[in-house]
Amino acid sequence: MAKPKYRTYSRYTRQAVTLLGLLIRTRRLEQRIQVQELAERAGISRDLLYRIEKGDPRVELGVAFEVAALVGVPLFAPDLAGVQEHSYRVAEKLALLPQSVRKDREIVDDDF
Repeated sequence: MAKPKYRTYSRYTRQAVTLLGLLIRTRRLEQRIQVQELAERAGISRDLLYRIEKGDPRVELGVAFEVAALVGVPLFAPDLAGVQEHSYRVAEKLALLPQSVRKDREIVDDDF
């Protein structure tokens, strides 16, 4: 299947990505880190960092999370131990759920 030329995003998604970008920019400015310096530390271009800070939803998730981690924006927990604990709990819950989801079969009524 071909990729669509333009993807739409929900308002919630756009607002969440914008919030992450604002948090990253705020932390960068609070720590007095220049754009070029943070971009080099993350291994990305300045333009990509600007896109992250502006809340562009087309940016790779891993890159945005790495930049957030570099400036100290907590994503799911304030520290690594908290993230690991949360991951463990979610994995335990996932182990209890079915591995796949199937549509219910339509019951055939063949009584004549």
